[in-house]
Amino acid sequence: MAQSAVLVLKGVERRYQQGSKTLVILNGAEFELKRGETVALVAPSGAGKSTLLHTAGLLERPDAGEVFLNGRACGRLGDDDRTAIRRNDVGFVYQFHHLLPEFSALENVMMPQLVHGLLPSQAEERALQLLDYMKIGKRAHHRPSELSGGEQQRVAIARAVANAPLLLLADEPTGNLDPTTASYVFDALEALVRHSGLSAMIATHNHDLAARMDRRVTLVDGKIAPL
Repeated sequence: MAQSAVLVLKGVERRYQQGSKTLVILNGAEFELKRGETVALVAPSGAGKSTLLHTAGLLERPDAGEVFLNGRACGRLGDDDRTAIRRNDVGFVYQFHHLLPEFSALENVMMPQLVHGLLPSQAEERALQLLDYMKIGKRAHHRPSELSGGEQQRVAIARAVANAPLLLLADEPTGNLDPTTASYVFDALEALVRHSGLSAMIATHNHDLAARMDRRVTLVDGKIAPL
């Protein structure tokens, strides 16, 4: 295992029972993501992209194999330990923003920091910095319903990195946006990842966006393969 690897998958298997059938989604998946590296995950719908991201981000347990985050074996940890690692070391961005509708953009970005234990003044300062970096600072006090789709997704990205995670996992983060807005949001996401030195795995159908990352991988018969 490379010392500089933030995420390592070793022989990871993930299976689901569907009636009398067993669906094998991940079948001995092997992967390493280095510090500061960005990797595009490009695969057709149903290939297992979301399952891979959920397993790598400790939202799902592997049925076999192991997931290492920052050198720590995490696949068999208890729920409390897995939750703490996700809160501190992993950021998630989804196709839908999942912002809390009753809170402003600023409050949504503050929330994970407050859970992490920061003082409100500290959380607000960092949240404003992130929103400004995402070029949405002027909309900080607007609720999600008052924001455009691209603005909502930029707030979601700022929230995902609010606790300075080691790893960012994004599942079709621009999939709900028109091409022009998608490109603008991806520009902001890429700049933030590069600036902060994050390691990122981003699932996308957009080959133009994928080509801008350090390398591309796909899923073939439940295994991760270079593209």
